[in-house]
Amino acid sequence: MLTYPDIDPIALSLGPLRVHWYGLMYLIGFAAAWGLGRWRAARPGSGWSAEQVDDLVFYGIVGVIAGGRLGYMFFYGFDQILANPLNLFKVWEGGMSFHGGLLGVIIAMALIARRFGMRFFQVADFAAPLVPLGLLAGRIGNFINGELWGQRTTLPWGVSLPCASFPHQCADLPAGALWSPAVHASQLYEAALEGLALFVILWLFSRRPRPVMAVSGLFLLGYGVFRFLVELVRLPDAHIGYLAFGWLTMGQLLTLPMILGGALMLALAYRPRRAGRESSDA
Repeated sequence: MLTYPDIDPIALSLGPLRVHWYGLMYLIGFAAAWGLGRWRAARPGSGWSAEQVDDLVFYGIVGVIAGGRLGYMFFYGFDQILANPLNLFKVWEGGMSFHGGLLGVIIAMALIARRFGMRFFQVADFAAPLVPLGLLAGRIGNFINGELWGQRTTLPWGVSLPCASFPHQCADLPAGALWSPAVHASQLYEAALEGLALFVILWLFSRRPRPVMAVSGLFLLGYGVFRFLVELVRLPDAHIGYLAFGWLTMGQLLTLPMILGGALMLALAYRPRRAGRESSDA
């Protein structure tokens, strides 16, 4: 069993200015996407310029932050908006929805495609491999924030939490208990699967020309499957709970269309008449 290091979520304090690890993780993710995008654009025949990558990343940042926060507050925290509308802007406290962020990025990619006269999936196939490292960084931010823990477990890599910092994890323990029973570090599972593993899969897959929609479809399918599996051990938001069957979560419900859509996109991409006629610039 491992013990949680109880990391201070504030990385740096400069007078009234507080820099949170969660925000730094987003900054690292955006920087990784920009660097990888610039590298891919420099490859012969990429069809992208460095300036176009800069605009793509900028639009993507706006889409991730606006869409992620709005998505979280409407999917998971609508009661917080009703209690105090200003909660919508407290990004530093955590609470970002991948599915909302994805919708924001889709809008951003559509705007980029229109601006540069590209097809939507030409943009999406180029952008998809740039995303997972940002997901990796974001999930590490969740771990540092001490949020999104999983169910209790007896597995040797389970993490025990200090009761002083996580009293809800120790509510059923005798008074004076110092550490909770071990729980799944589901944030790190997601970092490993949605982040690192998905990045490796997409990066290797996109190294060769692929049919249009194939890279985007694989991203949706891969993320959806990984997220659905981790949700089996991740605890749902306490104010929402399980939606059905004693295990179905909001995250799984929102992920199902991604799995189906990704599989459909791959099937369409690899139809013989399409695969033989079009190829992606990913």
